Amino acid sequence: MFNKYVFYCSINLFMIMHLINNLILCLCILLSVAFYTLLERKVLGVLQMRKGPNVVGLWGIIQPLSDALKLLIKENNLPFMSNKFIFISVPIIGLTLSLFMWILMPSEFSLKSSLLSGILLFMCLSSLSVFIILLSGWSSNSKYAFLGALRAAAQSISYEISMALVLLFPILAISSLSWYSALKFLYPTAMLFLSVLLIWFVTALAETNRAPFDFAEGESELVSGFNIEYGGGLFVLLFLSEYSNILFLSMLTSIWFISFNLTFWFYTLICLITAFFFLLVRGVYPRHRYDLLMMLCWKVFLPISLCKLMFMSGLLMLC
Repeated sequence: MFNKYVFYCSINLFMIMHLINNLILCLCILLSVAFYTLLERKVLGVLQMRKGPNVVGLWGIIQPLSDALKLLIKENNLPFMSNKFIFISVPIIGLTLSLFMWILMPSEFSLKSSLLSGILLFMCLSSLSVFIILLSGWSSNSKYAFLGALRAAAQSISYEISMALVLLFPILAISSLSWYSALKFLYPTAMLFLSVLLIWFVTALAETNRAPFDFAEGESELVSGFNIEYGGGLFVLLFLSEYSNILFLSMLTSIWFISFNLTFWFYTLICLITAFFFLLVRGVYPRHRYDLLMMLCWKVFLPISLCKLMFMSGLLMLC
């Protein structure tokens, strides 16, 4: 009886510690997103030869917190004849999915069982983001929001295929689906095909609807896209989920493509450099045409990825 009591107490203690660890992780991610937006505004200010935020706090360092506070205290206006339940719940679900993906980050406190086939879990969770975009645009009862949602959903679905194919390269090289195996690999998998790393980065830009592929926004309609009807706290949730996905893809790039058997701080530095390139591309390149974006996926990335996969599979069979 005493042994059973000790067993249940240890299980409860483990669950409590794991819950506390996840809460701290979520808090760190939200703070990272806040200051990542500050870094974005500073980088764009330097590239455009102007000053970024420099008033609120020392060097404008408190600007993200003041912006978040301003948005959270604003009133949430619901569009007329909108589906109110879906309209409110979709941003909450989107942020939950974005934060849930971070349990895949390898650390001493993460569940080892969730990382054994963690790359499959990532593919499943990333595919659900399309429904968040579609439902947020449809529930707004706005034709501009719905058109932006359709553009963003078609773009995400197309580049999910490219993302899955490119992810097969490190999976085949490592011969494992585990994140720990990717960390302990002897050399960066991007060394096998450097062009695959470029395809992956462009795919990540398109998958997160970042410039120069931010076609969820409509320049001709002068609207923000699927989130045009969102304001206040609901807009904050959509904003946090988008930037959380950017940071997660930067972390995934550093582990599966660039990182090898080195320390935690090395792949953290690579993650920050990759996240910086997301900002640099936004300030340097203009927006492309939508048809060229889709052609890039189906007529360029898809054939190249398939040919290189066949070549790599043949090499592995010979070895």
